[in-house]
Amino acid sequence: MSRIGNNPIAIPEGVTVEVKDNMVTVKGKLGELTQAYDTIDIKVEDGNVLVERSEDSKAFKAKHGLYRALLNNMIEGVSNGWTKQLELVGVGYRATNQGQKLDMALGFSHNIVMDIAPEVKIETVSEKGKNPIVKLTSHDKQLVGQVAAKIRSFRKPEPYKGKGIKFVGEELRRKAGKSA
Repeated sequence: MSRIGNNPIAIPEGVTVEVKDNMVTVKGKLGELTQAYDTIDIKVEDGNVLVERSEDSKAFKAKHGLYRALLNNMIEGVSNGWTKQLELVGVGYRATNQGQKLDMALGFSHNIVMDIAPEVKIETVSEKGKNPIVKLTSHDKQLVGQVAAKIRSFRKPEPYKGKGIKFVGEELRRKAGKSA
C-alpha cells in the first residue's frame, strides 16, 4: 500500500484542478501547469484530489505515489511558488542579471552568459563581504530545479577549498589536503 499515494491533496483557495483525457490542468494565481498521466485514476471531490490505482502490481504502485507527488508539487507551485538559491563561493566569483540573462564570472577566461526561461524569475544579490547569491523563483518546481542544476554544473563545488556554485544550506563533503 502506497503511503504517499493514498493521502488526499487539499486544494487551496484560488486553485482549480481539471481532469480531462488523461491530462490534469492546475490553475492558480501564479500560473497554469499541465501533466499527462496513465494507469491511475485521478478524482476531484470535496476540495480534495484523490489518486487511485486499479491494480496492486509494482508498476502501478510506483506510478501511484509518483503522480500524487507531481500533483502536490503542481498545486503548491501555482499557489505559493518554488524558490532555489545558489551561492557562488570563490574569490572573484560574481553574478549579475539583466532581465532574463544571467552573467557569471566564475574564474574562467570569459564570463558565462545564460538565457533563463521566461517562466523563471531571476534575482542576484551581491553584498560586500558576502558571497553572491542567485535566486530562482517559479511556479514549476521541475523547471526551477533544472535551471538551478544547469547553473551549478558550470562550476561544481570542489572538496578541498569548497569553491564553486552550491545551493544555500548545502553541506559539502570536505577533504583534507596533502599532509607533509
